[in-house]
Amino acid sequence: MNDELRDEYTFDYSKAKPNRFATAMKKGGRLVVLDPEVAAAFEGSGAVNAVLRALLQTMPGRPASAEAKA
Repeated sequence: MNDELRDEYTFDYSKAKPNRFATAMKKGGRLVVLDPEVAAAFEGSGAVNAVLRALLQTMPGRPASAEAKA
């Protein structure tokens, strides 16, 4: 196997499939990948969002838009 990168890659986009996760994303949302040991501490995205919102309350100078989304 050659570990060298090619100058150019050709992809056949006619064989591409839609992203099955894209419809679950809310407009303006961000996809964040948690380390496995961090992810194991939460039941799901709602629990992660609750903890992050609580953390935002403790941060001085947080953007006003963060409070509006909570």
